Amino acid sequence: MVGIILASHGQFAEGILQSGAMIFGEQEDVKAITLMPSEGPNDVKEKIHSAIASFSDQDEVLFLVDLWGGTPFNQANSVFEEHKDKWAIVSGLNLPMLVEAYAARLSMTSAQKIAVHILEKAKEGIRIKPESLEVKKSAVVSETGEVKRPLPPNTVVGDGKIKIVLARVDSRLLHGQVATAWTKSTNPNRIIVVSDSVAKDELRKKLIEQASPPGVKANVIPIKKLIEISKDPRFGTTRALLLFENPTDVVRAVEGGVDIKEVNVGSLAHSIGKVVVSKVLSMGNEDVEAFEKLKADGVKFDVRKVPNDSHSNMEEILKKAKHGLAENKAQ
Repeated sequence: MVGIILASHGQFAEGILQSGAMIFGEQEDVKAITLMPSEGPNDVKEKIHSAIASFSDQDEVLFLVDLWGGTPFNQANSVFEEHKDKWAIVSGLNLPMLVEAYAARLSMTSAQKIAVHILEKAKEGIRIKPESLEVKKSAVVSETGEVKRPLPPNTVVGDGKIKIVLARVDSRLLHGQVATAWTKSTNPNRIIVVSDSVAKDELRKKLIEQASPPGVKANVIPIKKLIEISKDPRFGTTRALLLFENPTDVVRAVEGGVDIKEVNVGSLAHSIGKVVVSKVLSMGNEDVEAFEKLKADGVKFDVRKVPNDSHSNMEEILKKAKHGLAENKAQ
């Protein structure tokens, strides 16, 4: 696996390393190098050598530095010169760049290829509000110069069936772990938040749509609309990541004919009447009943917060939830 060195003035590298772990999970062969006020160039170089020596593969190393021409860059560059046929340096370190690098090295084994790959994503991560201050992108046009318009009903696109790359239960809906880690691992072209209540809340809808990662469109729709879309042949080329607030909504979707074969269980917030079953999961009677209904319908469960987490046992979680709910009822 390509080793990654994060290098910065001050503790920025350590902070962004921690941020990356919160979103994409803990990573192997990644080291943070900091230049502190009391240190000089030789201290940075010594830290770089020590970091590289700890990597399992020292032939492929990617440096992500904060500032082109700064001391961290210069010291990385001095080491890089002896390995410039394979190593790479990218400046302007930001969180989208780091997360994209984590995702890329799961399938790419060249530091230089990863460097090229992450550059565009790092730029796309720079956005502005209000959006009116950004340069507007031109409308999508056909080869004849005509603006593309919505397809008429019953038009078959692709094989006419929507592809569900991930169906996730997460009371937080669209947030950093979903917009980055899960999007990178499942490669959707559309994120669909499925919630009757959120679909009626214009402010929440707008915030969710604006939180979508670069290159992926986000929509908020009620459950009835998802059922309609699942049967609409115009969505044959759509790769959808579905987000549900609770398992009860998933049951309604499945009963309506949405072909969900597996549910990723991410997080369920605690509230009155629920019991805590893990650091990120709290369940009430409705949740347990919904999960058991899905199980009876043949739906499988993938209990993970982020892709790099180990799988938790859903049977044990449900058993713990039922035991806790029974104790609460007896009190």
